[in-house]
Amino acid sequence: MIDKLSWISVYPEIVLLVMACVILLVDLGVKSARRNVTYVLTLLTLALVAFLSALYADAGTTVYGFGNMVVSDPMGNWLKCFAAVAVMITLVYGRPYAADRDMLRGGEMFTLSLFALLGMFTMISGNNFLIIYMGLELLTLSSYALVALRRDNATATEAAMKYFVLGALASGFLLYGLSMMYGATGSLDVNDVARAIATGQIKHQVLVFGLVFVVAGLAFKLGVVPFHMWIPDVYQGAPTAVTLMIGGAPKLAAFAIVIRLLVEGMLPLAIDWQQMLMVLAVGSLLVGNLAAIAQTNLKRMLAFSTISQMGFVLLGLMSGVINGNTMSSADAYGSSMFYVVTYVLTTLASFGVIMLLARDGFESEEIADLAGLNQRSPLYAAVMAVCLFSLAGIPPMVGFYAKLSVLQALIASGQAFHLGLAIFAVMMSLVGAFYYLRVVKVMYFDAPSSDHAISATTDVRVVLSVNGALVLVLGLVPGGLMTLCAHAIAQMMAP
Repeated sequence: MIDKLSWISVYPEIVLLVMACVILLVDLGVKSARRNVTYVLTLLTLALVAFLSALYADAGTTVYGFGNMVVSDPMGNWLKCFAAVAVMITLVYGRPYAADRDMLRGGEMFTLSLFALLGMFTMISGNNFLIIYMGLELLTLSSYALVALRRDNATATEAAMKYFVLGALASGFLLYGLSMMYGATGSLDVNDVARAIATGQIKHQVLVFGLVFVVAGLAFKLGVVPFHMWIPDVYQGAPTAVTLMIGGAPKLAAFAIVIRLLVEGMLPLAIDWQQMLMVLAVGSLLVGNLAAIAQTNLKRMLAFSTISQMGFVLLGLMSGVINGNTMSSADAYGSSMFYVVTYVLTTLASFGVIMLLARDGFESEEIADLAGLNQRSPLYAAVMAVCLFSLAGIPPMVGFYAKLSVLQALIASGQAFHLGLAIFAVMMSLVGAFYYLRVVKVMYFDAPSSDHAISATTDVRVVLSVNGALVLVLGLVPGGLMTLCAHAIAQMMAP
């Protein structure tokens, strides 16, 4: 008999699943080319799910359900809330873009997005290896279909094929690593695995062997070097609305499974996986920033930018345990959570502007396509500039405080090596500032490449303005969100 607490722990997921199925059926009778009814129902569903998740998070309680297979805690619920909002914003930006490209012939874009979000929720809530993997597969299978949504577009189909092949490879890595952990510890439960490792009775070599494959699988989902090869091709090849669906909310779910598997499940092995994350972080900062300089395609440049940004997230994750001491863990992991949340917020606005400038038959993907944007629309140029300044880490944008919080976590460890890593990260950020500021220069100082009027629906204009303003406002008053992230991590780590 399943107890009442089990159902309560997955209430947002139940609402999301039921509504996704309802919307799928309702859409069969929708005749509108822009799928107005489907669109409104989807946004209402996402708003309801975000509200429920925020209520759960605010309650501050941790509930285990279905025999400890799922967990509902403040960290997970805040990430669910942010993910639902991110998908909502993505669909607001993406609907006009998709309608112009005949991607709304059916309601697949909306229903697949809801099922992808359900996969993210399952990943975030998973307290068992199988549940986490099931959520991961639901997300990735929905993402493959979304990338290939423009069936008549060769570039999108090629991107979907690359994504599918490499994604299957990464899933195999992760599954093999988790099976090794199961073989060594005798349990699929994250908490039981942690307790088994902590006894010290399991051969260290076996654990590390499994850990290598787990970290490799997670690295692919985060898109960090050397498992980054899919990111530039998929970002560039996918329709921009789908690029944002892949590059936004799923980063929150990827962060969550890193926390669930490495921090909650394998914290006694921190000395091993922290070294692996350090190598991945250094490689991502170096390759991501240097490769981005050479790009002329804006989506491809932002793809390499993503790789370097994820390098920063890993720096926070690798500085939580110092010589077996976990005293600074909440601050370190909290800084990474703050970083990934603010990164997603900034990414939403930057891709929103790219979609806004695109029109039927014209993608606005090249950096040169933004030439003279300030003369055509000062508002959208300002939103894009704010996002680029934030990604570069220039104060007072929120990206500056995100980078600062990660660097503080590194330096607070007191390790000379970590100080060297912090200096390296700052140097790479300076390199990164070049390609971000180059786009700002093109927008403000180059002659307009087109005199085509920029038009946007009211919902897109309002959401984009609020989105851009939040990047600036959260930079001016970052304390609330920083405290929320640190507090959520601290509650997750409480015994």
